Amino acid sequence: MWRKRNLQLQHPYFHKTFSLALNLSSLLILLSSFSAHQVKAYIFIYGGCSQEKYQPNSPFEANLNSLLSSITSSGSQSDFNSFAIGNGTSTSPDTAAYGLYQCRGDFKTTECASCTLNAVSQISLLCPYCRGASLQLDGCFVRYESFDFLGKLDTNLMFKKCSRSTTNDPEFFRRRDDVLADLQTATGFRVTTLGLVEGIAQCLGDLSSTDCSSCLSEAVSKLKNVCGAAAASEVYLAKCYAKYWASGYYDSSSDTSGEDQVGKSVAIIAGSLAGLAIVVVFLSFMRKVMGD
Repeated sequence: MWRKRNLQLQHPYFHKTFSLALNLSSLLILLSSFSAHQVKAYIFIYGGCSQEKYQPNSPFEANLNSLLSSITSSGSQSDFNSFAIGNGTSTSPDTAAYGLYQCRGDFKTTECASCTLNAVSQISLLCPYCRGASLQLDGCFVRYESFDFLGKLDTNLMFKKCSRSTTNDPEFFRRRDDVLADLQTATGFRVTTLGLVEGIAQCLGDLSSTDCSSCLSEAVSKLKNVCGAAAASEVYLAKCYAKYWASGYYDSSSDTSGEDQVGKSVAIIAGSLAGLAIVVVFLSFMRKVMGD
């Protein structure tokens, strides 16, 4: 009985099946790790693309690729940085690329690195060959342009979100206004909790303290005027954002502007590419094993 089992182990078909099982086991471990990474992907908030395009293999594309590479590298070292590539006096101003990224102030370095890498990948999908683009994820922001926007105040409304749930509780509004008043004085990143209300605000790191205060003042004003009695709301301006919500509650099915559909489209595209990558890896394993 024992010898028969031993002979079976030496059978070529059994050997191939056993090798296949081992390789599939390794593949499953790989895919489990991949899926866990995908689960941690950052939520899309909004994105925008310029109508002006650049030509493939142009000097601007080379500078842009260098800029995006700098963003992904710097994301593992600090929560903010800005870059100007190809803006020297000896080069044409049309070829220069300007950009920055900003991670949430409470992110760890590893979280910032992961988020900026995710954002750079998504912005390339969302805005192919665009001379300007911006992408706001829940944990980080990336923007690039063909003109110098760095260090300049911009309070244009980019995105708003108001919860469907509303309240008439005077105490809630009193607490909310106190939270927003505190957020308005932030000079970078701030989290404030008061009773049943929590809030977060942040400016991009290229703004001065004065410009940051101006930006947050505008964001807070829009939170009150645009969303009214909402139990949770958020406003993103071009250079800052502010949000508040009732403690322990954030309505994920809130009323949103049209950018959410863009976010879903990007997520579907990214998911499809990830799924295709899994299929390719799987077929490569199968081909290698069956060819042995």
